[in-house]
Amino acid sequence: MIVNVVDKNLCSFLDEQDQAYMQQAAEHAHTLLSSGKGAGNDFLGWQTYPEQYDPAEFSRVKKAAKKIRDDSDILIVIGIGGSYLGALSAIELLKGRFYNLKQGDLQIFFAGNNISASYLNEVMALCEGKEISVNVISKSGTTTEPAIAFRVFKQYMEKRYGRKEAAKRIYVTTDRHKGTLKALADVEGYETFVVPDDIGGRYSVLTSVGLLPIAAAGCDIDAIMQGAQQAMKDLSVPGLENPAYHYAALRNVFYRKGKTTEILVGYEPDMVSFAEWFKQLFGESEGKDGKGIFPAAVCFSTDLHSMGQYIQQGLRNLFETVLFFKYPKQEYIIPSDDANADGLAFLDKVPVSKVNRIAFQSALLAHTDGGVPNIVLEVDRIDAFTYGYLVYFFEKSCAASGYMLGVNPFNQPGVEDYKVNMFALLGKPGYEQNRKSLEARLID
Repeated sequence: MIVNVVDKNLCSFLDEQDQAYMQQAAEHAHTLLSSGKGAGNDFLGWQTYPEQYDPAEFSRVKKAAKKIRDDSDILIVIGIGGSYLGALSAIELLKGRFYNLKQGDLQIFFAGNNISASYLNEVMALCEGKEISVNVISKSGTTTEPAIAFRVFKQYMEKRYGRKEAAKRIYVTTDRHKGTLKALADVEGYETFVVPDDIGGRYSVLTSVGLLPIAAAGCDIDAIMQGAQQAMKDLSVPGLENPAYHYAALRNVFYRKGKTTEILVGYEPDMVSFAEWFKQLFGESEGKDGKGIFPAAVCFSTDLHSMGQYIQQGLRNLFETVLFFKYPKQEYIIPSDDANADGLAFLDKVPVSKVNRIAFQSALLAHTDGGVPNIVLEVDRIDAFTYGYLVYFFEKSCAASGYMLGVNPFNQPGVEDYKVNMFALLGKPGYEQNRKSLEARLID
């Protein structure tokens, strides 16, 4: 198994009844997922996608990514939620947080994930004097944030390159057959890629939704899919021997004990965007029907000097899940200093990764002693294969955890509420009846 669930420090938090519940919960989740009879079963395509994806489209993704790298300095990825978080998480985890500063490499900027005029202006300013390509990702094409950004960049591209040449630089990932964006792509002649009907946005990173920008960044998507295939095989077994079910069952045990907040802990800054993807995956999947574990995230050791105080001695309604990579992508040996002015002689010639691991072990013991359960997910290294494996692992864990919780882990009915209000207040046709009542409630 690529992911090792370490529960050595959980003995004081669990009893025999908990162990019995976990086994039962794991079997229940496995039955629903393997039979396809659980709630939201129209969106189980992610389970088999690593082996059943369209090889022709996968080849087109690699071909388009090569073209983007060959003819562009910048790729603008337009999308929100699952339409951009997965790609961003992969690029940062595999290429590093400073990927856009590496000389001679394609720069990738994300737009359409907010409604900030300042942000939009800053991204557009970065495009001046550079060769640009755009990948817009939206199943319907009507989601406000990416729709605004795409209108802006579509006009920018056509003004700069002309309509015909701009069409060769705009790539659309959307519904296979229908929707505003699909219709526009057909008229303009944009190359299109598919958002599968049976895979929800937050589960879509291993489809063209994530793979096109990930491949354009120069990451090995063949290795990513191989990792996902291995995870699909490893995580098909029932019971707590399956680490995805083991992790999901532990989450639900702690939730039943009043631990309603989960903090995902990483010890690599490159993991920050992966944590954002994790937060959407679990938050949108479980937060409904008045239930759900609230997903949060911290980056240690940085946040040990801020959030560490709350975790150590604050409200005891939380548990931590530590995703720890044993071997760094790169090593650095702390140099010797004969003067020892900083008092660090005891660290002369010590690998930085060793200090990082000891920080992890020290925080683990301290927080456990402080009454915070710590689930440890230990992984050897960060690479493309492991990334694909981790994505599938968390998707499987999330689906199982949702079923254990008793919710549909594949819908998001609450997300639509703010959209309806926004459409009404903005004056979108068809929403007029709600506008006056909403305006009366506004605070100027």
